[in-house]
Amino acid sequence: MEAIAFVRLTEVAPEEIAAHMSDPRMAEHMPLLTGAWDRETAIAFVATKEACWNRDGLGHWAILLDGVYAGWGGFQKEGEDWDFGLVLKPERFGLGPRIGRQALAFAHADARIPSVTFLLPPSRKHLGALARLGADFVGEITHAGARFLKFRLETA
Repeated sequence: MEAIAFVRLTEVAPEEIAAHMSDPRMAEHMPLLTGAWDRETAIAFVATKEACWNRDGLGHWAILLDGVYAGWGGFQKEGEDWDFGLVLKPERFGLGPRIGRQALAFAHADARIPSVTFLLPPSRKHLGALARLGADFVGEITHAGARFLKFRLETA
């Protein structure tokens, strides 16, 4: 089985992140993703995520599969909530449950994270995995001008 590693986004070439986020399949379930990314967009994205690390001591990681970039995700403080996001390259979509379990094990072990929220666009129809995890539907919210379904999983 391939090894999954969580590393800082700064360890991945900006061009690789830009190519990932420019894939048209990514925008299908990412209402906040508009337009193609270039190197400068990726650099600004990584700087924003690093600012979260500096502010909160935690943030999004690059996810490596046997040392090869597979996507990004992790925990970001949104108000009082720790929101979990996972954005995999299309050829790695099937790894979502395995990566999610590993990330959530981290959250369960980290005293800073009493619960995790998930914001999913209404276009996501397959929500059974969240139910199996024990996540509860909180309601519909608007975030950055887009509608999302919000779920919460207690981790403490």
